[in-house]
Amino acid sequence: MVEYTIPGMHVREHTLEVPLDWSKPSEQITVFARELVDPIRKDEDLPCLLFLQGGPGGKGPRPNGPAGWVGQALKKYRVVLMDQRGTGRSTPVTGRRIAAMSAEEGADYLACFRADSIIADAEHLRKTVFGDKPWSTLGQSYGGFLTLTYLSKAPEGLTACYVTGGLASIDPSAAEVYRRTYPRVEAKNREFYRRYPHDVEQVAAIADRLAADDVRLPDGDRLTVRRFQSLGIDFGMKPGYERIHWLIDEAFDGDELSSTFLGQVLDSSSYLGNPLFAALQESIYGSGEGATGWAAEAERARRPEFAEDARPLLFTGEMMYPWMFAEIRGLRPFQGAVELMAQRPRWPELYDLERLASNDVPVAAAVYFDDMYVDSGLQLDTAGRVGNLQAWVTNEYEHDGLGSDRVFERLTDLVASIGGGIPAR
Repeated sequence: MVEYTIPGMHVREHTLEVPLDWSKPSEQITVFARELVDPIRKDEDLPCLLFLQGGPGGKGPRPNGPAGWVGQALKKYRVVLMDQRGTGRSTPVTGRRIAAMSAEEGADYLACFRADSIIADAEHLRKTVFGDKPWSTLGQSYGGFLTLTYLSKAPEGLTACYVTGGLASIDPSAAEVYRRTYPRVEAKNREFYRRYPHDVEQVAAIADRLAADDVRLPDGDRLTVRRFQSLGIDFGMKPGYERIHWLIDEAFDGDELSSTFLGQVLDSSSYLGNPLFAALQESIYGSGEGATGWAAEAERARRPEFAEDARPLLFTGEMMYPWMFAEIRGLRPFQGAVELMAQRPRWPELYDLERLASNDVPVAAAVYFDDMYVDSGLQLDTAGRVGNLQAWVTNEYEHDGLGSDRVFERLTDLVASIGGGIPAR
């Protein structure tokens, strides 16, 4: 075990082997986690808080110091930052690895990186490294989906759960998710253009240039209008509007699209650092019977306002499309595998509805009313069907509200108010 101290926190690193497929004997992969603790309390028997990162395909954060929710948590907990399987220092899923497989092998491999496997990894980590003591969890975005799977599969490992912007529908349906989120994305576009009305003309000029000319990004990929539209995924964060505005502001160098603009577009849309985010985006909704079937693409076809030649041009959100795996260099190795995953007729069940209804683990969830990524209506439906769950509904924050000093404190106070949270020692 490696350990060291950085300003404000002592760090221990843990690496353990787990099976690729928890349902049967299979090859071994590694899962990595960092344990953080206040340096002056590093030898105390403190309770643990496992952070369940957003995604899918998200690695644990790399903290620079005890700021934000991490600093708040370190007052009471050891904080565990797990690199979810396939990410960070856990055995990574890369284009090179997938390219060495057939489409069928790749699809079967990627199917082992969903919520059920991540939670099995977390339980193994808890039991083998942290003394089999129950811990609390903090789930951001997709981490909330993972929380519901944890409560379904192994609630005995949990003392309390905190969720920010991530109560998944417990009746998983990719089609329903996108039916609800496209209007939210359209509303975000309206707000963006209301804030920056002069960007309407500039965005149209960029789209017209991309439609007329063969414009290449620094890695050689052609920049298409639809790839440009996909930058709207940032509209659900703060300050996403401003990041896109300043990108557009420097789009042209005379009559040509600028190198600054093209470089920033590449950085924002290459998925080189997190290909699993794109590859698993729809498969996280697969549960029981029924294929996900490229639901975002099907819903977009029913919405002409998102067409490439519509004006004002609308940006899209957290949607992945089949063309991305042909047009984006870093995603091409995944193309055959994700096509098969989209057609897969049956998936393991992610949620136990009866167990969730009778849940007695205290849960507090921040539901961001205007959330672009996880529909608040679906979140509130779930909140009403999970036992012992308190929902805090607010429109003060976007999806990344956990970055505020108030959100984590508010959730822990909610659980503490009913006598839950940190177990007695």
